Amino acid sequence: MTGRCPTIFVRPVLAVVAACLALLAAGPLMAAGDGRAPKSPGFSFQGPFGTYDRAELQRGFQVYQEVCATCHALKYFAFRNLRSIGFDEMQAKAIAAQYEVTDGPDEEGEMFERPAVLADYMPAPFANDNAARAANNGSLPPDLSLIVKARAGGEDYVFSLLTGYEDPPADVELGEGMSYNPYYDGSQIAMPPPLVEDGVEYADGTKASVERMARDVTTFLTWAAEPEMEARKRMGIKVMTFLVLLTVLLYMVKRKVWRDVH
Repeated sequence: MTGRCPTIFVRPVLAVVAACLALLAAGPLMAAGDGRAPKSPGFSFQGPFGTYDRAELQRGFQVYQEVCATCHALKYFAFRNLRSIGFDEMQAKAIAAQYEVTDGPDEEGEMFERPAVLADYMPAPFANDNAARAANNGSLPPDLSLIVKARAGGEDYVFSLLTGYEDPPADVELGEGMSYNPYYDGSQIAMPPPLVEDGVEYADGTKASVERMARDVTTFLTWAAEPEMEARKRMGIKVMTFLVLLTVLLYMVKRKVWRDVH
């Protein structure tokens, strides 16, 4: 046995700590393809200690309701989840009751429509993909439940796309029904600009600028894709704290065990 034995235990722990720090410090991915690299406006939930702003989440849900839900589904979002973004139970039930869902069969074997309850999921705007394509000039609007996780650049890409519509350069000829957005791969996108100044009337009185609405709905969609982010970060901090303390303890043990070895 040599004086290096305790180091065998210390070094792996240090490596794990370093790996955790690297993961937490990793920045957002760059946009894939030939689209312009997304801008990073800075969100409250970014960084190892970031958390969701509940006011932004509620405003973002309102933007989704009044703007995005016309075309885009949110199939993994249940109305009970409204309580996680700051609504109380009565408010959540009132929001759910605004929607009709299909239920059944009843005693006569027939399906029927009823107001949604907290256990229900957000109804899709179209009955099926073919109906969605028919209503959108052949383009299929993507489900937004995991859109932030599914796109390179994450929340920065979604925000940049929503605020990035421009007039096309003189040498670019747009296809029929297409809009120019340099953040989108190919720069031509079938979705027209979804946000306009004062496009919604926020319940809390906030001025509904395009950037404000884009930030709010991006925050909401990030939460929809990763509602456990805050709990994961809290657990990560606890784990890192434990690993640091364990590293110090192992180092002290090493010093004590081998202090008389020359």
